[in-house]
Amino acid sequence: MLRFENIHYLYALGLIPVCILLFLLTAGWKRRMLRRFGETNLVLQLMPEVSRAKTRVKFILFLLASVCVIAVMLNPQAGSKLQEIKRKGARIIIALDVSNSMKAQDLEPNRLERAKRAISKLIDNLQGDELGLVVFAGKAYVQLPVTTDYAAAKLFLDNIDTDLVPTQGTSIASAIDLAVESFGGQEGKNKALIIITDGEDHEGDVMESVARAAKKEVVVHTIGLGSPNGVPIPVFQGKVFTGYRKDRTGATIITKLDEQTLKEIAASGHGLYIHASNVDIGLNSLLEEINKLNKSDFQGRIYANYDDYFPVFAALALILLIAETVISERKSKLYKRLNLFGESK
Repeated sequence: MLRFENIHYLYALGLIPVCILLFLLTAGWKRRMLRRFGETNLVLQLMPEVSRAKTRVKFILFLLASVCVIAVMLNPQAGSKLQEIKRKGARIIIALDVSNSMKAQDLEPNRLERAKRAISKLIDNLQGDELGLVVFAGKAYVQLPVTTDYAAAKLFLDNIDTDLVPTQGTSIASAIDLAVESFGGQEGKNKALIIITDGEDHEGDVMESVARAAKKEVVVHTIGLGSPNGVPIPVFQGKVFTGYRKDRTGATIITKLDEQTLKEIAASGHGLYIHASNVDIGLNSLLEEINKLNKSDFQGRIYANYDDYFPVFAALALILLIAETVISERKSKLYKRLNLFGESK
């Protein structure tokens, strides 16, 4: 099991392309300055000791050292020992809608990202409960089987996006059926299913699935994301906004929160319905309800010990920085003889 102790430092990798851009801009500026003095090749002959190849090598070494320094801050860790544990808690499965409509921006920054952030906070507050993740659009898939490894749950959560399920649409029924199956045959009122969606079910038969879940003693809660008035679904090419999603006739598709359906699901599933907002998505309120469930004993396996690998990257960074410092930007007699960098004379 691989993880980063300080994963927020991952954003520092964005400095690498900035450094490359600055290097290229500086190199272009230097070439323009040389051209002011005369023909470039002639001017370079007047500076026979300057090595452009070694300048590039020094910059590459600096970049590699920078990546290693960022890796030191991230502190990669690998699980070295699995440990059997006994816990007492409830079993929770979160079914998260990943249809295209979850990209709507009536919640900040959009419905899906807002839900993922709330789920991450919920994981931080779990104590002894098992957690599983199901994603669904036109079909449902198990993203993470029920587990007590909360670190793994966060890693799987980070990878969830609308392109995870190839079949678009919204089939809440398939998500409920798959979640109930994922709970297994364990008896007892210790199972809760939380469905996070905008409620636009396109497949039907959802109430039959809720009834089957109730027979299995699964409490079904629902959280509604979005506005009942409806908003368009943005389309992005990479991170560039390119317009709004349209139907076959060219009309802009409007996605609306179907509160009525979600309320009926929660009522039939003996759970709660909560309308999410930018302030509170409602998972903490549901956690209070989950804590009222019967707790059962179960065994789990987690990585108890993690080995730190930052010393390896620290040593590499030091070696690369020393090499970058030792290499001179001037040609030496040895370099001229060996022509290590393949420079033309």
